[in-house]
Amino acid sequence: MNSSQERYTERVEQYASRFPRFPRFVDVTMVLALIGCAFFGTQLSLPGESRPDTGKSLEILLGLSCFVLLKYRTHTRTVVVVVAGVTIAAIARGYLLTPMLLAPLLAAMYWLAVLCDRRTVRLYALVATVALLTVNLFSDGMRDLSPVLTVIGPVFWMALPLVGGSLARLRRDYLEAVKSRAEHAERTREEEARLRVTEERMRIARELHDVVAHHLALANAQAGTAAHLSRSNPEQSRQILDDLTGTTSSALRELKATLGLLRQDDRPKGEGLEPAPGLARLPELIDSYRSAGLEVVVHQEGVRRPLTPGVDLTAYRIVQEALTNVAKHAPERATHVGFTYADSRLLITVSNDGPATATATTGNGASGGFGLRGMRERAQSIGGDLCAGPRPEGGFEVTTALPLQPSAAVEGESP
Repeated sequence: MNSSQERYTERVEQYASRFPRFPRFVDVTMVLALIGCAFFGTQLSLPGESRPDTGKSLEILLGLSCFVLLKYRTHTRTVVVVVAGVTIAAIARGYLLTPMLLAPLLAAMYWLAVLCDRRTVRLYALVATVALLTVNLFSDGMRDLSPVLTVIGPVFWMALPLVGGSLARLRRDYLEAVKSRAEHAERTREEEARLRVTEERMRIARELHDVVAHHLALANAQAGTAAHLSRSNPEQSRQILDDLTGTTSSALRELKATLGLLRQDDRPKGEGLEPAPGLARLPELIDSYRSAGLEVVVHQEGVRRPLTPGVDLTAYRIVQEALTNVAKHAPERATHVGFTYADSRLLITVSNDGPATATATTGNGASGGFGLRGMRERAQSIGGDLCAGPRPEGGFEVTTALPLQPSAAVEGESP
């Protein structure tokens, strides 16, 4: 189909969508034009030959058969059978087979090719063409023409609407396929957007959990220690209360930074937001727990490597959550934090002393907490893994292995 035909078809479709009665107007106009063509075709004859004397009955029947074409959308096969039967009857009575006389049948064959499957089109086209050729060979109107011309003419004219209808059907199928792909792409974009929103909510939920759980547990431990030392050691109690003020201020800053991600304003990216913490802030984190009475020992094996932002944040949050669990649940305050730098992975171990039953019940999240689950999700989000459980010699241990150089795809998904 050339560009002019495509523009014409698109224009007709636009009118049809804008005016609901436009298709019916086009159909009536088409039927009237076909009646005129059929009537004009009955007036044609070969030079020196007279038209067959059949009265007006056959001409009226040809006109009525054109009105049957108004039902081509719902009764396509019936329309073809009726129009073909009347056309073949007219040729059998001696009318000259011309494109004008065949116009109603050609229109019916076109819509058959557009609306029906290929098998049906081939069957009806073959039967109609064979019947037409058979009657035409023995018709009085064609007796002076050679059999070759008698066969070539009808076959050529019958092939034209079939080819045109097939092209129109292919274009319609193509447009439907394009529309289907566009709808699928739109649904995919919506699903991807919902997935990204869900992932962002999960990331922010993990950040909020880590910030709130860490600082509240630390503040609770500092307040309890200060209350315990308020009489026996007032000076140390005041020092702990000063540290408690710093703890609450730090909590407010981190909460502001995390919740600031939810705001949509005109500030430049990152303005007013605290940068994501990493292992560089580990001494500050350890000091805050020591001020609350927790004995933390840090040791390192291997040569320290630079970490990607995702791994750095994940390592910090896992250590922070593990220490928070110790401060909240462990009866023994001695805690060991170890970092082992291997060839491709960073192994982090956080363990505490004490009875196995006391720390295992609370540390593994059996009581309904989300700490261990959040640590495991963080590790898995960058391609690492995490194990947690009671130690044989007592206490509880959290071990995680994080990749030093995570793949780009995994790193892009890390919080």
